[in-house]
Amino acid sequence: MTITVTGWGVAVPDGRVTQNDAASHAVEMWGDMIGRGPAITALYRRSGVETRHSVLINPSRTADRTGQSFYRPAKHADDLGPSTLIRMQRYEEEATRLGSVAAHRALESANLPSESISHLVTASCSGFASPGFDLGLLEMLPLRRDVVRTHVGFMGCHAAFNAWRVATAFAECNHAARVLVCCVELCTLHQQYSTSAEQIVANSLFADGAAAFVAHSPQESSVDDWKLVDQQSFVVPQTRELMTWRIGNHGFQMTLSPLIPEVIQTTLKPWISRWLSSHGLQIEDVGSWAVHPGGPRILNACESSLELAKDVLQPSRTILEQFGNMSSPTIMFILDKLRREHARRPCVSLAFGPGITIEGALWQ
Repeated sequence: MTITVTGWGVAVPDGRVTQNDAASHAVEMWGDMIGRGPAITALYRRSGVETRHSVLINPSRTADRTGQSFYRPAKHADDLGPSTLIRMQRYEEEATRLGSVAAHRALESANLPSESISHLVTASCSGFASPGFDLGLLEMLPLRRDVVRTHVGFMGCHAAFNAWRVATAFAECNHAARVLVCCVELCTLHQQYSTSAEQIVANSLFADGAAAFVAHSPQESSVDDWKLVDQQSFVVPQTRELMTWRIGNHGFQMTLSPLIPEVIQTTLKPWISRWLSSHGLQIEDVGSWAVHPGGPRILNACESSLELAKDVLQPSRTILEQFGNMSSPTIMFILDKLRREHARRPCVSLAFGPGITIEGALWQ
């Protein structure tokens, strides 16, 4: 399997908040009422995030200090914030707008008109609507009315890998295909008014973003183009409940077990060594790494398991620091950064999701 990526685009909402202000907001909205103010402050400080972007923030800061009015102060201890219905209405309003910015940038980077796109692959796990944002992209870009659309839904932080797999299948079946892949996540719609440490950690990490690329079969490519040459997936046994993403009455609820880094620490190296060996490679042969920053402890676990030097995962840490965990688009932000910095290849990208599932991709 091989596809060539010729155009890249990323986008975040204009609204931006510092982690200090986000923590103060969480304390004011519900933390003090439920006696979790100190825990919120401490967990936000340890998140590895300094700034995040959200569709809920008004850049003019006309509302509270975070510039938003979506989350109101809890009226009582059982007040869990906006309903899922209200959150999904906001998702439907915002997802197409943000995705179209990333997609426009990818098309411009590829120097292609939108009408040249034959296949559209979208991914999102932070909202549901039908018609979805894939149809919104068709209207806004605009795409051809006969564009072939496929949506990858509710697969979590590794969903971009699943979208790439679909894009590769289309490109391999039709060498004339031009495939646009677009991931959009509005994770800040799912802040939880919660006493749970796991939910507070999720609140401290997640952010909004979109990423896109244009891909085709490798017949026409230059030395500067990044080529996706293989993907692998592995579901770790007996880890089903360690990471979950479920729909509740007040948004989607994340479970992030503190055991996840330990699972990665023990599982990652044996699995990836077997996979790389099928390409005649060892871990030491990898020129750069794009690892999804699920949080600082996950990056540390990858670093330790693979015995990487301290600076190797700095691109992942930088994206986490500047943008937070944007779920599925995040890995494409990291790859775009590596591409722009002319990082050495082969490059291996990794992400982790419910399952626990490990997804890997090899770039040349």
